[in-house]
Amino acid sequence: MKKSSNIRNWIFKSFFMMSIMGTLFFFISLQMYILVSDNPSISLGLSIYLTLWIFTILLILSIYFGFRTGYTFKGRIDDISTFVTLLRSGKFSARVDRFEQDEIGILSDELNQLAEFIQEQVKSLQRLADEKSELADQAHQAAVMEERQRLARDLHDSVSQQLFALNMLSSAAQKTVGKELKVEPIVKQIAEIAGKAQGEMRALLLHLRPIDLKGEGLCEALTILIRELKEKTQIEIEAVLEGIEDLSKGTETHLFRIIQESLSNILRHSEATRVKIVTEKKEGYLTVYISDNGKGFNLKENKMTSYGLQTMRERAEEIGGRFQIRSKQLEGTYIDLRIPV
Repeated sequence: MKKSSNIRNWIFKSFFMMSIMGTLFFFISLQMYILVSDNPSISLGLSIYLTLWIFTILLILSIYFGFRTGYTFKGRIDDISTFVTLLRSGKFSARVDRFEQDEIGILSDELNQLAEFIQEQVKSLQRLADEKSELADQAHQAAVMEERQRLARDLHDSVSQQLFALNMLSSAAQKTVGKELKVEPIVKQIAEIAGKAQGEMRALLLHLRPIDLKGEGLCEALTILIRELKEKTQIEIEAVLEGIEDLSKGTETHLFRIIQESLSNILRHSEATRVKIVTEKKEGYLTVYISDNGKGFNLKENKMTSYGLQTMRERAEEIGGRFQIRSKQLEGTYIDLRIPV
């Protein structure tokens, strides 16, 4: 908006300078006529009077045409600015109107062609996602083996170490009881580690679910997943699943894995008691909102879930979506996903 206002001011100044130059040209021409004329009928006072009249008329005309031209240019440039803002927000179906066959009209055509190109690229990304999903079906056995190996490493790095610590503390508690000392701090530590180990195990079991949906629709698969989590955890999960019917196979698979990964991160790291999942289709876009009331984290400093977040972001981009995450310590985490459908 600031640039369009500057252009309008520049147009006003140009017309004003034209009125001044026109007045000077008239006055100089009049004076030259008086000098070369043998019997001039115009005196100096009359020439000044006529010059003031001409200046007044030219000034009024410059204000009128300057305002009219500036308003027109400002409107057209504002339309282009609004159009660019819509493109930046992901609304690639928007178009800017073309009114004149001039440079701004040519720029409008170029921007419309750019929007069409981006829209086609999004469709291509979604087609590639579908093809990738089909290839994943063909390589299912290899994917299962790789997933099992990754889970084995996670079990060794997290749950097995915590269970080892639990065993050591249990031995210490037995010795302490034998010596009739206070065991409350040690027992408390045992309970905390046991709780963490249980959370890690639930998250890892969540990863054991298959990558493909095995014939289930996305809504049905998410409903089953959420019901299992409610049965096995104390987390209160609120889900509003709408607008996720009739999606392509690749889009369904990627959305399921994104939501699955986010729930896994919540189980492992957030210490949340409440989770909300909302999906909604509106104006050609599917929006997915996931929030929790956990402890949150610093996006720049905490890298505990960086791998999972990067995976979710890549999956969203593969189907032409935009992935955004907001988190603040002690205030929870919020994930927003927007996908053109």
